[in-house]
Amino acid sequence: MTAQRPLTYDAFAELAAADPAVVGLVLKGSRAHEGMTTEHSDHDLYVVLADGATTALTRFTGHRTPELDLVVLSLDEFRTAGMPGFERYALARARIVLDRLDGGIAQILASKARLDADEAFREAGEWLDAYANSLYRSVKNDRDGHTLAARLDAADSIRFLLELLFTLDRRPRPYNKYLEWELARFPLPGWDNGMLLDTANRISGMGDVSAQRRLFAQVEVVARRAGHGAVLDACA
Repeated sequence: MTAQRPLTYDAFAELAAADPAVVGLVLKGSRAHEGMTTEHSDHDLYVVLADGATTALTRFTGHRTPELDLVVLSLDEFRTAGMPGFERYALARARIVLDRLDGGIAQILASKARLDADEAFREAGEWLDAYANSLYRSVKNDRDGHTLAARLDAADSIRFLLELLFTLDRRPRPYNKYLEWELARFPLPGWDNGMLLDTANRISGMGDVSAQRRLFAQVEVVARRAGHGAVLDACA
């Protein structure tokens, strides 16, 4: 890269594909979400190297420009990237540019897209507790005339609720930017996803107590069916 000619995505992808040390190229972010790319979208690329491989491409570690962000890491590091963590959703919906492992890169991404049963059950209980407590604080603050506090707690409750609902489906929660995109293509089973988005918007924006109560009644049924009745009873 020079000051006059910064490294482009296409140029780097060609360079990496020609290097036998590279076993995978994975594109994440808006470029991996059909219809979400804008004129401001850069390319966020994972460069996966064979374990123990030596390559001059490591000089691009940490490369970051308005056009191209690179994460250069070993295959072993890639297996654990985002597990758990904020990055997990990005990798779960990432697009494979190169897979020299006969589908091995795809299998790793698939594992990130699906929470195991024990992990999901444990995390769902934690998110349910956070959701119920935030909702309770919102309703109580509204009753006591603390309007701002009630709205802030309502907004928190929606954040926890979305984490809960996706975890119950054993999926990482999408970033807010991709929430509508995700639900349009991969709806949450058992929910009217349009209604859910509309209600989340109303509660987050206005702290609508009636909407909170109605939504909680639906969530309670789902949560108890999933085996989390003890969490709800402890919040009562």
